[in-house]
Amino acid sequence: MAEARRRSVFRPCIDLHNGEVKQIVGGTLHEDDSDESRLKTNFVASHPSPYYAELYKKHGLEGGHVIKLGPGNDQAAKEALAAWPGHLQVGGGITAENAREWLDAGASKVIVTSYLFPEGKFSLERLKAVCSAVGKDRLVVDVSCRKRGDKWLVAMNKWQTITDMEVCKESLDLLAEYCSEFLIHAADVEGLCQGIDEELVKKLGEWASIPTTYAGGAKSVADLELVDRLSNGKVDLTYGSSLDIFGGSLVKFDDLVNYNNQAVAQSG
Repeated sequence: MAEARRRSVFRPCIDLHNGEVKQIVGGTLHEDDSDESRLKTNFVASHPSPYYAELYKKHGLEGGHVIKLGPGNDQAAKEALAAWPGHLQVGGGITAENAREWLDAGASKVIVTSYLFPEGKFSLERLKAVCSAVGKDRLVVDVSCRKRGDKWLVAMNKWQTITDMEVCKESLDLLAEYCSEFLIHAADVEGLCQGIDEELVKKLGEWASIPTTYAGGAKSVADLELVDRLSNGKVDLTYGSSLDIFGGSLVKFDDLVNYNNQAVAQSG
């Protein structure tokens, strides 16, 4: 009897901006935090960050990530981690110098991105430094990207700065030597609820040799089945602005929980 293959599952998130849980159109984030006029916000939560951490804990939703979008989010992030210590990842401003502090605050893993690209250029030295600080097993590399021509290039600084790294098999293989997981936002479709980047998800299923979570554009529970099929169960999916717990009208949180329970059962 053939062994059941792994199924793609829903991975939850808590996005923080100015200390509040928000859902933002990724492409409208800017370096200048004082200029809110260009920022398109889909949702601002009335609940504090621990509310969502406790919700994910209640339903056993592992592997979620807390993302600090700019300054002023450390306290809210630490409160979320404290609500379910050892089960949530944290990213945003993580460096080799402060990574251990975030693990001590309750993060299961730290997510690093901009730190790896000083002046927009990839630094293997910095990747080795942060890996040495926390260990490969507790490091996630965020290779969120934007499409330029027929390629996807890693984007940093709130997805505004295009780096010199192409998202491809060679780059992912290199990064996978020093981390245990990838987080990949498709910044061009993030927050738009207009569908996932199917081509990117398919490629990630082919390229990635370690667990990978994709975010960007998910707008129905059927997108989980789509990601599962495109990636052969190798890529998981995050929902944001389309989700009812974030003010969305397209996807019910309870339906995703039910999907996960079924997927886990079918994966054996």
